[in-house]
Amino acid sequence: MTLSPARVPRADETDGVRRLTATLYGYAFLDDFVLLYPVYALLFSDTGLSIWQVSSLFALWSVTGIVLEVPSGAWADAVSRRLLLWLGPLLTAVGFALWVLVPSYWAFALGFVLWGVRGALSSGALEALVYDELARLGAADRYARVIGRAQAAGMIAVMAAMGLAGPVLAVGGYPAVGAASVLVCVLTAALATRFPEHREKPVRDEDGGRAATTLTTLRTGLVEIRRDRSVRGALLLVPAVGAVWGALDEYAPLLVRDIGVADRTVPLLLLLIYVGPTIGSLLTGAGERLGTGGLGVVLAGSALAMAAGALAGNAVGTTLVGVAFGGFQFVNVLADARLQDRIEGPRRATLTSVASLGTELATVAVFGTYALIAASHAHSTAFAVFSVPYLVTALVLVARDWSSDTSRPSDASPRLPAEGP
Repeated sequence: MTLSPARVPRADETDGVRRLTATLYGYAFLDDFVLLYPVYALLFSDTGLSIWQVSSLFALWSVTGIVLEVPSGAWADAVSRRLLLWLGPLLTAVGFALWVLVPSYWAFALGFVLWGVRGALSSGALEALVYDELARLGAADRYARVIGRAQAAGMIAVMAAMGLAGPVLAVGGYPAVGAASVLVCVLTAALATRFPEHREKPVRDEDGGRAATTLTTLRTGLVEIRRDRSVRGALLLVPAVGAVWGALDEYAPLLVRDIGVADRTVPLLLLLIYVGPTIGSLLTGAGERLGTGGLGVVLAGSALAMAAGALAGNAVGTTLVGVAFGGFQFVNVLADARLQDRIEGPRRATLTSVASLGTELATVAVFGTYALIAASHAHSTAFAVFSVPYLVTALVLVARDWSSDTSRPSDASPRLPAEGP
């Protein structure tokens, strides 16, 4: 079964890239322009949930992704990636509506299940669609910059939502915040229908139809992981970078509230944190040729900034946490770009979903560990503790880079930064 897109004439490339990126940036912005994001942890707390219950909701969210992540990636390779991208936001809209209409632990849990399904549907499908469309247009080398700018658009949307969430919460309470969030999910789904997708329709397995095709796609993708060492290395780097800070992001409102500010001020202070990831996303184009050791140095510096900022317990410390998140985001995008460059053939969404599965598994571990720490210590302590995994990952990257350099003969050609992690 061939899903590789055909090469388009050069005259059409500029317009094609412009349409793809415009749709992608708009989709990324709307997808994160959700006023509930900066305040839903507060909603859970105000409903009376304990830190263990809140962490269990986050874990349920991740477990849903774990169960569906790889099958949904294979499904995206076997059917339409665009279909999954517009279906997902509608599921999230239903979950957000439940949160504000019947706020309770079980409503929150169902909402997170729907949100987890939505995340699994888009994870892998979006990256694969963008990379393959860029490759069809002769612009695969722009992937890191394009996806970095898309994630920056998402971060800008998060900051805009933070700026609006406080005033909307003050005027209309959680119902108003929820209604705005549902509306933007519907708009996101509508925009997703404009994504270009030029792939030959997969040939169905005669014995099992579409389900058998999906299973065949999944098996073939897993074989590629076992066969290609460079793909395995790239797959490991993605969760090693993305899992911890992606989980800590959910607790950031509680970290900020511990400073002693009013709830309506929390979204505004969170803006200081999200400036960092936005800048980190925009810098990925300049960092495309950064070596493995350089990525390790960025991770180490970011880990130290997070620990110092969390323990400071003031606005300056919040800014340092933002700097740390910016470094993590910078390395995260570059890790994803390296993975995409190593994948060959039509199983791109499947393999990207395997990386996301690793991220989800690690994220569940972070949620559980965070609950253990925060049950008897301040949120700032928990943030500082989670700087350690990044220091370990940084040490591994620097050591691998050093080992590669010392083992290479003196007359060998320099190693390209894109090799490894």
